[in-house]
Amino acid sequence: MLSMRAGVRALYCASRPLSAFANPIPFSGLGKSHTLCVQGRFQYRLMSTTQQTRQLDPIDPVGPILTVLGIAVGLVGGVLGYVYIGDTRASIYKWLVMPALHHLTDPEESHKLSIWLAKHSLVPMERTNDDGVLGVEIWNKRLTNPLGLAAGYDKNAEAVDALFGFGFGMVEIGSVTPQPQPGNPKPRMFRLLKDKAVINRYGFNSQGHQAIVERLHARIRKYLFTHHITAVETETLCQSEAILSPHEWMNATSVSTKDAKDSKQPELNRSLYPNRLLGINLGKNKISNESSDQDYIDGIATFSKYADYMVINISSPNTPGLRSLQRRESIERLLMSAKRERDALPQNHQSPLVVKISPDLNAEELKDIADVVMHVGMDGVIISNTTISRSMSLRSDSNLKEQTGGLSGVPILPLSLHAVSEFYKFTQGRIPIIGCGGIQTGEDAINFAKAGATVIQVYTALGYQGPGLVHDIKREATEILKREGKTWSQMIGSNHNK
Repeated sequence: MLSMRAGVRALYCASRPLSAFANPIPFSGLGKSHTLCVQGRFQYRLMSTTQQTRQLDPIDPVGPILTVLGIAVGLVGGVLGYVYIGDTRASIYKWLVMPALHHLTDPEESHKLSIWLAKHSLVPMERTNDDGVLGVEIWNKRLTNPLGLAAGYDKNAEAVDALFGFGFGMVEIGSVTPQPQPGNPKPRMFRLLKDKAVINRYGFNSQGHQAIVERLHARIRKYLFTHHITAVETETLCQSEAILSPHEWMNATSVSTKDAKDSKQPELNRSLYPNRLLGINLGKNKISNESSDQDYIDGIATFSKYADYMVINISSPNTPGLRSLQRRESIERLLMSAKRERDALPQNHQSPLVVKISPDLNAEELKDIADVVMHVGMDGVIISNTTISRSMSLRSDSNLKEQTGGLSGVPILPLSLHAVSEFYKFTQGRIPIIGCGGIQTGEDAINFAKAGATVIQVYTALGYQGPGLVHDIKREATEILKREGKTWSQMIGSNHNK
């Protein structure tokens, strides 16, 4: 009965007009509670009217001005922030982003994330030009700087353009195997933070020739489209079996006035950039016969027309039997077969052939390889790959430094630098050397040049310092060269001229 009365009171209060509550009179049968109800509602209406009156008061002009200023500051800050993080020189990558990745992510997952970001152009770019003292010539090609990215980072050619955007003079993809293979079981990559080093046993994980060819081919088509290059036989030009070299596309296609090329513009390389080179590192499938050279022969036939240079990788410690190909009789047979295959290709499809060797070779083995490389007429050598040795000076925990695999980073620098110097002496500087192993500063780079390296490569240091590494090395090297009054080219092999 009480709940029924309360309901009636509520309905009555809600249905009465405001004028009815000016002199509230108890409603017969409902008692005092009704009087309170109408008094409450009357007071509520008066409060609402007062609030509406307050809203009609003059508006303080300072408020909108502060709002506009706040929006403007936010926009300017956003633009400046975007410009900052879009520049490889931003210190946030070295001091915040990379340390966070090291402590929060698995090494291989971090590697995959960086490739994904680069693939989708979510990485910074270098905003400065190379100083003239860094210029160097290799294989009759002029580079504006001698710093390259070693194979192993972009194994499947997913982020080539973003990596050139970091400021590299050379980018090397791979290693690429004929057939897809997953590589070795995980975990297979380990950070040695205390040593600024990495141990990996990836084992040539690769998507295979076909997938990489399709990706490189799509990159060419994108280039033709974005640069407004058209031709009657565009489809013929883009057929992988009949592809032309980039400078021949320029001659065979009609270019819009907007993108017309004049005679002063540097020749376009197969990297699709002037003064930049794209290398393709060729590997061998795990299931292939250890004594067979066919995987490398197939790689040369498949990729020579896409590459500014090709690398025969016989020094990875993570594929059984691979390093045995560095023995004199084996490497001579392999390199002769490889060069024969390259020379049989159409002239416009040929590219320089380079062999990548281990830092663990003794002086006699290194001398044998030097003799073979000169006898066969190879175009260069990369010194070096990772090492299977473990220095007593390693400070990382034993459960890390004793992992099976190849060690790279700072600890390998003395081995690689010594091998570069020895090879330069054995060949009397007649074979271009790509120095690689532990380089992380401009001083390291200069030391490799003095030892005999024409150009250099980095990889592990990029994983520790981030994209700013490229600019930092070039800046530091430039400062040293100017201080000594020399160019990079003048530094090459200078230790041997004393």
